[in-house]
Amino acid sequence: KIGGDFINELKISLAAARVNAELSQREVAAALKIGKQTVLNWEKGKVAIPAFQLERLAELYQIPIENLRIGKR
Repeated sequence: KIGGDFINELKISLAAARVNAELSQREVAAALKIGKQTVLNWEKGKVAIPAFQLERLAELYQIPIENLRIGKR
């Protein structure tokens, strides 16, 4: 049985969220007015994501910010 607590704890990686939203790294970079390499670095956990950009990513990917898994795991 999958309960609400499980669903609330579900996390998705930045790359998976992007793919699920049917966006390329290039499209995300253009939407956020940043370089494609920055998106790649975020997805690999090499660079910290500023909070305001994290909010924009969640909106772009149409996923609650709490469900985004950030960094290497």
